[in-house]
Amino acid sequence: MVLGFALALGRSSRRRTVRGSVSVYNWLFRATPTLLQLLFIWDALPQLWHVFAGTWFTPFLAAFIALSLNEAAYMAQITRAGLLSVAPGEELAGRALGLSRRQILRRVIVPQAVRVVIPPTGNEFITLLKLTSLASVISVHELLTAAQELAAVRFQYPEAFLSALVYYLVLVSILMAVQSRLERRFTWTSARRGRRRAAPAVPVVSHDAR
Repeated sequence: MVLGFALALGRSSRRRTVRGSVSVYNWLFRATPTLLQLLFIWDALPQLWHVFAGTWFTPFLAAFIALSLNEAAYMAQITRAGLLSVAPGEELAGRALGLSRRQILRRVIVPQAVRVVIPPTGNEFITLLKLTSLASVISVHELLTAAQELAAVRFQYPEAFLSALVYYLVLVSILMAVQSRLERRFTWTSARRGRRRAAPAVPVVSHDAR
């Protein structure tokens, strides 16, 4: 998310080199399969840079880097869409109040863009959770690998894979519940403010009072 936010800001930069670099990054990681990226970072990267050939470069770290770089490209597009959803007049109003560009971004634009960004961000988190199963190809001992090992030892494939399925369902359900709660919170806050603004200025007299 942090890298995606930085890429989204770079995409709207005034410098052509920065915009071009971000465009190339998004094109590269969105146009290539995630499995290929995992294999490249784990197998090819140590041969290109020997610093990654040390014992500190574990399969878990390789999967963390590959999945983070891959998801950052998608989060950049989501964040950029949220920033563009804010009306340009909001930035002009911030400038009129004497706010700097950083203050306008932090106090005016980002709070309004959050409501737009939350639903697709929740979907990306769920997708990322399921993509972690691909890390088994580079020897990461994750949930699917554990299920395969259990099935190979006990020859009980339905029980092992159904157990993994239940774990995935529970984890995804938790993420969906968190996403739904965040959406309701921001929507409820906006609706409450709308009701306050729409309150009638003159009290209505009931028939009993008459």
